[in-house]
Amino acid sequence: MKAYILNTPGDSSNLQIKEVPVAEVNQDEVLVKIKAISINPVDVKTRAGMAFYSRLKDLDPLILGWDIAGIVEKTGGNVSEFKIGDEVFGLVNFLGHGKAYAEYVAAPAAQLALKPKEIPFVDAAAATMAALTAYQVLVKQAKVKAGQEVLIPAASGGVGHFAVQIAKYLGARVTGTSSAKNLEFVHSLGADEALDYTTADLDNKLKTFDFVFDTVGGENIDRSLPLIKAGGTLITIPTLPGEGAAARAMALDVSAYFYLVSSDGDSMKVIAELLEKGVLRSHVSKVFPFEEMAAAHQAVESGRTVGKVIVTV
Repeated sequence: MKAYILNTPGDSSNLQIKEVPVAEVNQDEVLVKIKAISINPVDVKTRAGMAFYSRLKDLDPLILGWDIAGIVEKTGGNVSEFKIGDEVFGLVNFLGHGKAYAEYVAAPAAQLALKPKEIPFVDAAAATMAALTAYQVLVKQAKVKAGQEVLIPAASGGVGHFAVQIAKYLGARVTGTSSAKNLEFVHSLGADEALDYTTADLDNKLKTFDFVFDTVGGENIDRSLPLIKAGGTLITIPTLPGEGAAARAMALDVSAYFYLVSSDGDSMKVIAELLEKGVLRSHVSKVFPFEEMAAAHQAVESGRTVGKVIVTV
């Protein structure tokens, strides 16, 4: 099978397509013939030698990627939930070796869900890591409730656009920020208010929000803390809050912490249901063929994409 191998970290040209043996499945896995792969910022950072590169660097071959959608070709002896021919999607082996940049992937059955029949593979692949992150943060961690005020910076991004939809589904009043050109898109997701992050005066929002879902990191954490009510919460996914931010959060009676998504088939089943009901929809801004993986990485690396970038196989 064809797969992208990363021998040394660096720019997108370091992803080299090679012929490698088709993955063997163990008793609890299924072999998936890949139809679509979602490319995430963590993929790009790991390829460049950051994020999880140090965790994976000694693997041979090192095959990046975690988000897949495809068709079951083979099942392990302990697998009863899926059968050959089933269309599935999921986040595979995160934080481990997902090996998604390949024509076939051996994936733990417990990390996958059946893809709704009417949802294209491209849209299903988009609703894996990003949608799962939004779901786990809003539902499992923050436990957002109806009537709460939620702020989602970078609401037009991969995680952000799913977060707006899930927060609205939970009954929250949602404010999303984006660039001016994406405000209409943020409104279309269901946001009650969409603000241009370059011009918005957030001083009149002091102590407005019960929860801030920070998908930006860095200085945005410090800017967001005064906007949260006493007893409220900020969860960040790109970077750990620094000591200064942690101290400021404590002084403001705000809980602020980092969260990292994990593979979870049960949560993927919920996402599949939300997709099937039309509650959740993927926005795919760019689709690249497998042979143009480097270009897909460059698109994500630009930081200018709306929604998700997908590679088809």
